[in-house]
Amino acid sequence: MPKIPDQTGRRIVVTGANSGTGKETALRLAGAGASVVLAVRTTAKGDDAAASIRAAHPGADVEVRELDLADLASVRRFAAGIVADDRPLDVLVNNAGVMAPPTRFETVDGFELQFGTNFLGPFALTNLLLPVLLRSPDARVATMSSIAAVPGRIRFDDLQWEHGYNGWRAYSQSKLADLLLALHLHRLSVEVDWSLMSTAAHPGYTRTNLQSAGRSLGRAKPAKASNRALPFTQAVEQGAEPLLYAAVGPNAVGGAYYGPSGPFGLTGPTTLASIPRSARSADLARSLWAVAEDLTGTRPPV
Repeated sequence: MPKIPDQTGRRIVVTGANSGTGKETALRLAGAGASVVLAVRTTAKGDDAAASIRAAHPGADVEVRELDLADLASVRRFAAGIVADDRPLDVLVNNAGVMAPPTRFETVDGFELQFGTNFLGPFALTNLLLPVLLRSPDARVATMSSIAAVPGRIRFDDLQWEHGYNGWRAYSQSKLADLLLALHLHRLSVEVDWSLMSTAAHPGYTRTNLQSAGRSLGRAKPAKASNRALPFTQAVEQGAEPLLYAAVGPNAVGGAYYGPSGPFGLTGPTTLASIPRSARSADLARSLWAVAEDLTGTRPPV
């Protein structure tokens, strides 16, 4: 695996850091010397992840804090805690997400679960943490999207999928929204001349519990992860690489999208990924951003 640049003295928040790409990202960043906040919905699982990181890297500077992206009050509490620490935040890694539950669920605030958890929660978190991010001379926000964004469409007439719910199409919308978030934040940063870089990444087809956790919601028995035997899948160590590059890669650039370089973008070493046609409209990103501001009641400090 490529070596992570020295992160000593830098503070990084990683959401969904108890498993999958989030845990691997936190592990690698802590191993490179970063002070890592594991932002997790279930703190007991976060404690287990922190223990395993310390076992791999004795003396690792990691802490666990509760963050439920499906509850805007939890997002506000978490952000307030980071702000109250009164220290700069160098990197925010928007990694956590849920994938394709078979039936429609809602967040605490009444949003469709995937749109709320995958997009609106991270959107609010990003806005609320911008004041401490902007205290860093080299701040970065890295947001995890997905190849599922390619067929995605922002359904402004029914963002919450109250009619004709389809789990995979709703997932695609949420991951397209994540990519639009990253791209618009980049444009905004350039426009107002912030010392902030906004990047995006996708993991290709990486074997994590994401494939089964979402599909298990509302079912008596957990769903089994599918297609694990496909030739175009990869382990989490490789799958976390694009996100790590987006978060701390020395040659990463704002407004860029990183993903695997192999067949169909599913596996392989990290490369600059093509931004899908569905995400190229600056007007679309601006419109979605305005709607998200209204839905979450959060705005950037401009």
